[in-house]
Amino acid sequence: MADVVFSNVQKTFGTFTAVRDLDLTIRSGEFVSLLGPSGCGKTTTLRMLAGLEFPTGGTISIDGKVVNDTAPGKRDIAMVFQSYALYPHMTVAKNIAYPLKKRGVPAAERDQMVAKAAEMLQLTPLLNRKPGQLSGGQQQRVALGRALVRDPKVFLLDEPLSNLDAKLRGYMRAELVELHARLGRTMVYVTHDQLEAMTMSDRIAIMLNGDLQQFAPPQEVYRFPANRFVAGFIGTPSMNLIDGELTRAGSGWRFCAASLDVPVGPLNDMAQPGPACLGMRPESLSLGAGEQMAKVLLVEQTGHENIVTLQFAGQIRLTARTTAAQDLQMGADVAFAIDTSALHVFGPGETGPRLNRLLENKSSETDGQT
Repeated sequence: MADVVFSNVQKTFGTFTAVRDLDLTIRSGEFVSLLGPSGCGKTTTLRMLAGLEFPTGGTISIDGKVVNDTAPGKRDIAMVFQSYALYPHMTVAKNIAYPLKKRGVPAAERDQMVAKAAEMLQLTPLLNRKPGQLSGGQQQRVALGRALVRDPKVFLLDEPLSNLDAKLRGYMRAELVELHARLGRTMVYVTHDQLEAMTMSDRIAIMLNGDLQQFAPPQEVYRFPANRFVAGFIGTPSMNLIDGELTRAGSGWRFCAASLDVPVGPLNDMAQPGPACLGMRPESLSLGAGEQMAKVLLVEQTGHENIVTLQFAGQIRLTARTTAAQDLQMGADVAFAIDTSALHVFGPGETGPRLNRLLENKSSETDGQT
């Protein structure tokens, strides 16, 4: 096992900065996801760790050794690509054995290592088949097996589930989590799918425009987002974000937007009267009771719950989560109440910082958080 450390890492392509001043420490044996929208820098970060790109500045260390100038084959890592990159003319067994053959491992030892990996990934009955005879999930497991036999210090996975259908993605998520638990190896996983990151990771590094926005365990990211971008990116449905004004009210604060006027706080020392953003999770809205009224625009029935889109004050759209038993009709007016104890307040701008005091007083496991 091995720690992975990015220290002030930058990567530029001409005048474009793909990764900016990245400080990130991944602990030995952790499963860490690099999460963010397309173009955020997550894949470039993984490629620099793999040795497929070289940093413009800063250092990358694996197990205490700086690897900036180390060739990919010398880094003791194994990478699983989005495309699986299997050799179509080789059997499953030969695909898995290929990295061992390149390293000069004797045939008898290769066979034993392939058999062990195949058993672990439930591929034993498929060893004599070729990739074209396999399902997407089976091909994914072969790619994992090829990485597994190398027994690397660090596994790198670049959106390995993106080509699978929804049901198979769920199955493979569980398999990857189980595999990580058995191996205890450091795994770095790139994805744009926040559900994958939330369900699989020990910690999530969320990136935007080459900058690290937050690095924390999934529940901490969900409950205490570092800024407005993280708040809106994490969660399904996403957090309701409302632009308005922050004003002082005695020793406390209030947020106002259209007909919405709610108490917020306590806030930290960064809070200033003026433009701000109010955030509330869909589960923080209770429908059918309260003094506020809104129009039901849409009811999405998922089976175990309903996702309800509301229009408030003629201009503010809100999303609420209700039980499937609650009968709401589109076009109807409905009363709603807001759990003011669960509100989030952010400064202005796309990455306006979180202004609530809650995060200051909790024990955080974050590293490299902005």
